[in-house]
Amino acid sequence: MPFYVRQGEIPHKRHITFKKENGELYREELFSTHGFSNIYSNKYHHNMPTKALQVAPYQLNHGETWEDSLIQNYKLDSKQADCEGNFFSARNKIFHNADVAMYTAKVTEDTEAFYRNAYADEVVFVHEGAGTLYSEYGTLAVKKWDYLVIPRGTTYQLKFDNYQAVRLFVIESFSMIEVPKHFRNEYGQLLESAPYCERDLRVPSLQQAVVEKGEFSLICKFGNKYQLTTLEWHPFDLVGWDGCVYPWAFNIQDYAPKVGQIHLPPSDHLVFTAHNFVICNFVPRPYDFHPQSIPAPYYHSNIDSDEVLYYVDGDFMSRTGIEAGYMTLHQKGVPHGPQPGRTEASVGKTETYEYAVMVDTFAPLQLTQHVNACMSKDYNRSWLEE
Repeated sequence: MPFYVRQGEIPHKRHITFKKENGELYREELFSTHGFSNIYSNKYHHNMPTKALQVAPYQLNHGETWEDSLIQNYKLDSKQADCEGNFFSARNKIFHNADVAMYTAKVTEDTEAFYRNAYADEVVFVHEGAGTLYSEYGTLAVKKWDYLVIPRGTTYQLKFDNYQAVRLFVIESFSMIEVPKHFRNEYGQLLESAPYCERDLRVPSLQQAVVEKGEFSLICKFGNKYQLTTLEWHPFDLVGWDGCVYPWAFNIQDYAPKVGQIHLPPSDHLVFTAHNFVICNFVPRPYDFHPQSIPAPYYHSNIDSDEVLYYVDGDFMSRTGIEAGYMTLHQKGVPHGPQPGRTEASVGKTETYEYAVMVDTFAPLQLTQHVNACMSKDYNRSWLEE
């Protein structure tokens, strides 16, 4: 995160005695990244965060790899993979590699269990639904079309107001999710030219500490392995915290897109970066204003990246037959572009209404069996003029 936050009660120095009214010590926890050499937060617990009654295996399977998938362009309706479950158990893995994994989920039920992804940062895009993100750092109101950026190691719950309509697109990153460096000045402040600023980023609000002894279920994810840890104390027992590592939210509708005289490349729609992949988004905007401009994207070959689009809402100018919740994958080495007739139809148009989240990876993606089950079998023929 580009800025420092302080909430609740904390001592005037790090790593010194900080006592409760009864004379007992609060327990300081350093929550650090890159060892001790990057951003961090200090959290002050009523109880030791290490107290666990037991650890046991826990089974979840989000999707098997489709080993013999072809290198081609794909379109799929992710809703066809829907199953029942809570905010972590309902996830269906669609694409993955060593840097990133992408899931969709229709959340149908609540859970009192806590969840922690120990090895990966998470970007949870709330396609449908509203509710609250609960974490050690406090509560954060969740709105439709929010990006929730949750650092690895964060203990949290995600609860929704209505489980009849909750849909998530989850991006799991094995490197830190960052605000792009070229959006920031040398001091970390977002530039005037950036497509969003600190005012658009929402942070948790620390609530009254929950000092409760019992048996609290925490599901921990370690890569593809899960474990159930039973905690002796409720994990949301902070009296205060400060630092630069915490969950935060940004709504796609607060993104201010760039507009050019001629068609701008997808990289101009960048929103977040990570190691070996980027996240972009497409939002409503005026079209290109050159008198001979072609607003539809040009045909192109990704010679060093795979491109995933998750469609959120609107009329997608380069293709018909796309609905909310659909996904496309255009793999490196295979050209792609507008459907026949869509280039010509875009000429003279002055604006577009579309929302989509794009993930560009710089290493090939593996597909899961969910793609095999949900894909349009004739997508590769959709460029033929019949």
